[in-house]
Amino acid sequence: MGEPIVKLFSWARREKMVAGLFVALTLVVGILIGTVVSGRTSAMKSVAFAGKGATPLTMPDAIPSSNSFASIVNRVEPAVVNISTTQVMERRRPSAKRRSQQPNDQQPDNPNDPMQDFFDRFFDGRQDAPATAERSLGSGVIVDRKGFILTNNHVVDQATKIQVQLNGETTKYNAKVVGVDEETDLAVIKIEPPKELPVAKLGNSDGVQVGDWVLAIGSPFGLNATVTAGIVSAKDRGGVGRQFQKFLQTDAAINPGNSGGPLVDLAGEVIGINTAIITGSRGYEGVGFALPSSVAINVYNQLIQQGRVTRGSIGVSFQEDLGTNAITLKELGAANGVVIMGVEPGSPAEKAGLKGGDVITNVNGRPIKTGNDLVNPIAQAPIGTKVKLGYVRDGQSKDTIAVVEDRTRVFPNSNVKLVDSQNENGAAEYGLRVENLTPDRASRVGMEGQKGVLVVDVDPASFGDDLGFARGDVIAEVNRQPVNSVADYKAVMSKLKPGANVVFKVLRRQDNDRVLTVFLPGVVPVGNAQ
Repeated sequence: MGEPIVKLFSWARREKMVAGLFVALTLVVGILIGTVVSGRTSAMKSVAFAGKGATPLTMPDAIPSSNSFASIVNRVEPAVVNISTTQVMERRRPSAKRRSQQPNDQQPDNPNDPMQDFFDRFFDGRQDAPATAERSLGSGVIVDRKGFILTNNHVVDQATKIQVQLNGETTKYNAKVVGVDEETDLAVIKIEPPKELPVAKLGNSDGVQVGDWVLAIGSPFGLNATVTAGIVSAKDRGGVGRQFQKFLQTDAAINPGNSGGPLVDLAGEVIGINTAIITGSRGYEGVGFALPSSVAINVYNQLIQQGRVTRGSIGVSFQEDLGTNAITLKELGAANGVVIMGVEPGSPAEKAGLKGGDVITNVNGRPIKTGNDLVNPIAQAPIGTKVKLGYVRDGQSKDTIAVVEDRTRVFPNSNVKLVDSQNENGAAEYGLRVENLTPDRASRVGMEGQKGVLVVDVDPASFGDDLGFARGDVIAEVNRQPVNSVADYKAVMSKLKPGANVVFKVLRRQDNDRVLTVFLPGVVPVGNAQ
């Protein structure tokens, strides 16, 4: 390596001029590179500190938007509740032939079991499998500080257990049904709160106009306190429900779970109870229906006063499209009215002389142009009220007087649901339905010589179900008080206080014909217990 260095120095001595130029060029290139790098570094430093002198931003005070619905929501939402129910779903038991073909992992009924034979006979030969519980969700609105809540009938229909959750709370209150009206799909339920509750104010839906802004509040898909906005897209919408349902139509989003919740106007008043939607996908598609508050108020007042809704009737039937056809009316010599198709035997209409084919043209002097013009004033009239009817027969105008009667008496086949209706012997306290243990029944279920009441049904998810009662049990004592009849059972059960301990002495038959004595203890449910 020393020889090349020696040669390099020798060359440098010989070529002094060239070596000097090489060194000078190297220095120039180094200076240029240093200048560029230094410039870039300076530029970076200037960018990093360019914010000097700027004033920091401050968070302004929260000011509600002038176009916000927030004030309305804040006023109404505390009175909107979530309703969860447990419903009994019946399942058919396979026939005797099919039971013999069940897989080995299922327990077929014992064909020699006298208890099974008794229950098959007791329930009119039906071979129903044990019912199962299904849970669903809905909404409601508090209209009385004492805990009265307005909702839909289909939210609580056939519910074994109804629980209400207040806005912003986790506690669930057990609710009782005060009354229901299937014709309008409305129901009133009540909870026993430990305090006065916030209420929503009901407005007059008659003043609502198509195009008005409205809010729908409820628990769609179980999502509590959800608010959607839209407009009233139609009024008096019929043909999508029962005879006495004329809806407010809205495009505010209504979904499963909104049922029973309020439709609110910009004054913060409830002008409808959200009831139904038209959809091909089970979800929101822009068309929802709310029962007007004018109807809801009338139904509510009747339900809290008498537990059911009474509607007047004179006993005539008609078909809207045929009865109001202009060609038909002209042919019959009437300018307006409804052609009645039939008159119920023994009804006020028959007593007033009306016949099928007559055209009723006015009620108490008010002209009739639609079926509602005929039905509504009579349905809303107090029972016993006299109404003056104008009608046309054979082209001649006539008048008559009819006395309004209860619709359920005029049309006895109409379905009217009474709350807590039971057969004359049965009792259904706490989900237990019992019957007298007659000698014949005792023999059929293998309880000869025993005393008590026979449990013929246990509601799923009820207090009785929670305690472990089974169909076929015999209740002999309640809190050491002998029970020998349904009357004894009712008397003892009526003395139980919410929150108190209770012990049932139960006789239970085993497959080997042995009768066991079982004690079923529990705490009587409290109205506001979870």
